[in-house]
Amino acid sequence: MSKTQVAVVGLGFIGPAHIEALRRLPDVEVVGIADFSAEIAQARAKSLGIPKAYDSFDDLLKDDSIECVHICTPNFLHYEQSKKALLAGKNVVCEKPLATNTEEAEELVELADKLGLVNAVHFNLRYYPLIRQMKTMREKGELGEVYSVQGSYLQDWLFLPTDYNWRLEPSQSGDSRAVADIGSHLFDLIEYITGLHITEVMADFNTVHKTRMKPKKAIATYSGKLLQAEDYEEVPITTEDYASILYRFENGNKGVATVSQVAAGRKNRATLEISGSNQTYNWCSEAPNEMWIGRRDGYNQSLIRDPALVHEEVRPLLTFPGGHNEGFPDTSKQLFKEVYAAIRNGRPENPTYPTFADGLRELKLCDKIVQSSREQRWVQV
Repeated sequence: MSKTQVAVVGLGFIGPAHIEALRRLPDVEVVGIADFSAEIAQARAKSLGIPKAYDSFDDLLKDDSIECVHICTPNFLHYEQSKKALLAGKNVVCEKPLATNTEEAEELVELADKLGLVNAVHFNLRYYPLIRQMKTMREKGELGEVYSVQGSYLQDWLFLPTDYNWRLEPSQSGDSRAVADIGSHLFDLIEYITGLHITEVMADFNTVHKTRMKPKKAIATYSGKLLQAEDYEEVPITTEDYASILYRFENGNKGVATVSQVAAGRKNRATLEISGSNQTYNWCSEAPNEMWIGRRDGYNQSLIRDPALVHEEVRPLLTFPGGHNEGFPDTSKQLFKEVYAAIRNGRPENPTYPTFADGLRELKLCDKIVQSSREQRWVQV
């Protein structure tokens, strides 16, 4: 069987994670990479064992053997590179956010649809098996009517005023940081599991560190490396470290979310508690192979990730038997497995993987959350 040829652009934190996941698919081969310079690409290709290092993104697109491009660059490049890739006839998997504004995202959705190309956004948290189990249980009526949702996404990698990353700069990441970066995952999960649209939001942002110390030389994401005082320069910060968000669903019920990148000790913790008229579900990304099921009348349960215990619709997302834990790297593998099945077999009418349209939805929601915080009022989505 011939393998689908893939190239990845952007080799920071998430690019190598894409490569690792793609290498676990038997019908896919990562054959090339591109980065900000030919020199960086060549060095990364050597360290990752990739055959080709392109001199530029445009050179990558000229390679007719490449069927799909994974875009893992900073946010401000997503629109331009996705558009170029689509126009070059390539299928595209893009990191979130799809673009830095809704107008650009709408254009990408329309272009991908017009060209008939497979398109996906890397909302990989959907692919924890118990996330899909909760969705399936809701679809089967086990949850009942959604009464409320409480969610949070907490990290500490920007806890110190000396912590710095390109995501802190609106010119590269957009007007929102914590909500756009990790809150987008949380809200995607909320709407994905409940099947409900959020119709109104009320948000309150806080920038804990009004100024930060920017390193004068590059530091890798999540490195936690500290430099000497003379290696920093002070810069003002305008994007949020923390956000509290109230929201209303289309069924009239409500929820609340907390997003923070300054929560000491929380490395990457997404949590959800979904209360329905029959049951309550609780799940946490730090213990992703277990979910809690609560009942008013009767015993509560803990469901472990096990193909023998979950619904049949969930089993394609499980590679290993119960007791053999799967985690973050497996989510990307499972997402890509569905994307590349679509590339080989044709785009499905109703994709199970998150598409550009899902990326547009989260951008629209994020825009309204930012507007709500600025205007300090409820805003309709």
